[in-house]
Amino acid sequence: MAADSEPESEVFEITDFTTASEWERFISKVEEVLNDWKLIGNSLGKPLEKGIFTSGTWEEKSDEIFFADFKFSVTHHYLVQESTDKEGKDELLEDVIPQSMQDLLCMNNDFPPRAHCLVRWYGLREFVVIAPAAHSDAVLSESKCNLLLSSVSIALGNTGCQVPLFVQIHHKWRRMYVGECQGPGVRTDFEMVHLRKVPNQYTHLSGLLDIFKSKIGCPLTPLPPVSIAIRFTYVLQDWQQYFWPQQPPDIDALVGGEVGGLEFGKLPFGACEDPISELHLATTWPHLTEGIIVDNDVYSDLDPIQAPHWSVRVRKAENPQCLLGDFVTEFFKICRRKESTDEILGRSAFEEEGKETADITHALSKLTEPASVPIHKLSVSNMVHTAKKKIRKHRGVEESPLNNDVLNTILLFLFPDAVSEKPLDVTTSTDNNYPPSESEDYNLYNQFKSAPSDSLTYKLALCLCMINFYHGGLKGVAHLWQEFVLEMRFRWENNFLIPGLASGPPDLRCCLLHQKLQMLNCCIERKKARDEGKKSSASDNVTNIYPGDAGKAGDHLGPDDLKETDKDKGEVGKSWDSWSDSEEEFFECLSDTEELKGNGQESGKKGGPKEMANLRPEGRLYQHGKLTLLHNGEPLYIPVTQEPAPMTEDLLEEQSEVLAKLGTSAEGAHLRARMQSACLLSDMESFKAANPGCSLEDFVRWYSPRDYVEEEVIDEKGNVVLKGELSARMKIPSNMWVEAWETAKPVPARRQRRLFDDTREAEKVLHYLAIQKPADLARHLLPSVIHAAVLKVKEEESLENISSVKKIIKQIISHSSKVLHFPNPEDKKLEEIIHQITNVEALIARARSLKAKFGTEKCEQEEEKEDLERFVSCLLEQPEVLVTGAGRGHAGRIIHKLFVNAQRLTESSDEAAAMTPPEEESKRMGSPEERRQNSVSDFPPPAGREFILRTTVPRPAPYSKALPQRMYSVLTKEDFRLAGAFSSDTSFF
Repeated sequence: MAADSEPESEVFEITDFTTASEWERFISKVEEVLNDWKLIGNSLGKPLEKGIFTSGTWEEKSDEIFFADFKFSVTHHYLVQESTDKEGKDELLEDVIPQSMQDLLCMNNDFPPRAHCLVRWYGLREFVVIAPAAHSDAVLSESKCNLLLSSVSIALGNTGCQVPLFVQIHHKWRRMYVGECQGPGVRTDFEMVHLRKVPNQYTHLSGLLDIFKSKIGCPLTPLPPVSIAIRFTYVLQDWQQYFWPQQPPDIDALVGGEVGGLEFGKLPFGACEDPISELHLATTWPHLTEGIIVDNDVYSDLDPIQAPHWSVRVRKAENPQCLLGDFVTEFFKICRRKESTDEILGRSAFEEEGKETADITHALSKLTEPASVPIHKLSVSNMVHTAKKKIRKHRGVEESPLNNDVLNTILLFLFPDAVSEKPLDVTTSTDNNYPPSESEDYNLYNQFKSAPSDSLTYKLALCLCMINFYHGGLKGVAHLWQEFVLEMRFRWENNFLIPGLASGPPDLRCCLLHQKLQMLNCCIERKKARDEGKKSSASDNVTNIYPGDAGKAGDHLGPDDLKETDKDKGEVGKSWDSWSDSEEEFFECLSDTEELKGNGQESGKKGGPKEMANLRPEGRLYQHGKLTLLHNGEPLYIPVTQEPAPMTEDLLEEQSEVLAKLGTSAEGAHLRARMQSACLLSDMESFKAANPGCSLEDFVRWYSPRDYVEEEVIDEKGNVVLKGELSARMKIPSNMWVEAWETAKPVPARRQRRLFDDTREAEKVLHYLAIQKPADLARHLLPSVIHAAVLKVKEEESLENISSVKKIIKQIISHSSKVLHFPNPEDKKLEEIIHQITNVEALIARARSLKAKFGTEKCEQEEEKEDLERFVSCLLEQPEVLVTGAGRGHAGRIIHKLFVNAQRLTESSDEAAAMTPPEEESKRMGSPEERRQNSVSDFPPPAGREFILRTTVPRPAPYSKALPQRMYSVLTKEDFRLAGAFSSDTSFF
């Protein structure tokens, strides 16, 4: 063979043309994607309804393909439509032009307010775009553009796809697309021109018609008429004649004046600037024919007042500054601060010249040190009060983050029961038990885990918010909190109940800080009752000591001595008057000597039921209706028992952790049972004291009826009688109940050791409050602040009545309840909630701005007012709103006046020109000629002019198929774009 005789080296120069090139691979990938998405063949949908491009749902699918190492993204954009029954029609539809070609002529969706640019330019319901995947990448050279376009053409031809395929060229911001659509024997080319400046000859309709006709190059002599749609957009930016209605909050009024401290309970609301920046008026001539209208460089018939369609959209100011949003955001920022209160206010606050720091936190350790001073002089309260004096002494008035006026105003707002100088005979605020409100807004605190909106915690959150924003920021917050903690201690020591808290045990549905304050109130209530009991016992001169309890402070102390020992936390037994106030009414007071004789309990002697039966009953609440004691048939009395100790959620969690750590061993289980049976033992002792001669069975019948099993048996005489016995679990050896019953002594509740040590618990709460950093405090109170913000937004919305806002508020509430219900919510989720609240605030501010501009309140006719309000609400919710009656409708006249006033302001520096005199208004409604002369300055030059030219002509030959041709053009100050879709017949040319 010839090849064999040639030198060997030439063999390697043979090119194998059967190998696929990168270009061919790219084309096959495009085809593959089109096949995967089933975009093959003709798919005719229903004719497009009016406005469907805006109201319908648009979806998109994306994929990635490579041309060598250059990555492209392929995206299919389509309008979701009901599928039509195509079977049986395929034979008839063989020669029908593709759907997208038919859509070029559809006039129902010209100038859609919100759509992809290709939808606006070409009126397509479905198309595919191939664009560089990376934002910075661009196809710039002409050869590359042509290569891509030919790839598209081949892929369309090979697959039979009738969906238009576009390629994005040049930089992304230019939005330049070229594309193609193929059908049976027809093809449409999508071409584009994009210039910075408009050439003078194309600034009007006649110049654009010339381009269109020359581009079509129709061979017919009388050219079919061109259908025209025109839209001019006018922008109104000058609102000078309408001041922005938002009043800035009056900071001076927050301090003094007649308003007093009431302002501290309110949140500010509204935007600081006008949230509506521009009004865009689009005047549209939807169906014009060439020859009907004149628009050239000399004269134009296109008078906006005469336009048959007016539509308006408003441009919103980007992120307008909103008071409520800023308020909550600034408070949220505190959560991220690390400083403690001491660091913020300066350590010098607690220092004394030449002495060690006398900090509040050292108060407890000082108490335990051996001291020659009497113990009462070293009480926690004295320590704190000296520290408080030092704070006041060292921090000068000028250094104080909060001035005294502001501080006093806030404290009076928080503690309305306090007069300027606290009289010591004041007991408690009468309004601290608010009536339970059933309203949905009031009960939001359950969902948000905040605090009721009439509570002290809620008010404190609002005050701290206000201080953080207006009065000293973080330092002010730290200062107020310090004062608050000192006030709490003052109230604890002087038996003043804290106002604004529901009575009873801590409400676990509220935030932990609220629970702690409720706990402190419980302690104050107990201490108050104890101290009042002491006073009465001292006046009666009765010895208040009862034997029978281990660990007594002493058996023969007088009342004065008792007062001293009562302060000692380690005391185990408590006298009746030192325990509680709630049982006093159930007893006749006997002198101690009589009681002791009757009870015969000297030195805690144990006795059997017979001996116990001789004891005098004590601490009875009332007689049980049915039950009698099993041994002696005496009626069973329900005893006065101690209330179980109230607990906050952190204590409950701590207790459950301790119990869980005891494990499952026998010792652990026993210890756990002992810990849990403190309340049981107390109740058994009370029961024994109230029912002398009782047995465990009697107690179980009252306390746990399920554990006493009764059954009918026949006795010796043959009578049916009820025989009862303890349940199986009560008979287990070394049962806790049996053990507790044996150790329990007949001691009434008033003489038992307290289950709830209010002194210790109060000190724990006060210590907890004192160590809170501002960041911790902000975390505790943020749910209350969000709660308040939501209520404020709801209140403001109710004045405006915007349905879309109502839905958003519901979403915010459900979202917040999910986020806030868990401890330590993520910052990102909290930011989302605050952002949603700010958005709603901006929306309400926009509504107010528009109502002020359109003067809805000034309308005298009810019908006109309703129309305007409906129009304003549509402007907020829809991207573009049609003006009923165009320039002659009620809203149209107001818009016209707005433009006229704005024009007068720009033309003349005279401020008086801002108001249009009524005679001018009537003159404008004269003949069309007069109106045209006057209206020269009514509107500014249009900011944007859009034209759509359409026709159906045969191309490229006279005998070709008549096909749709379309050209869209937009002319703005710095942009000129022509987007043409030109169809040609590929069979008969």
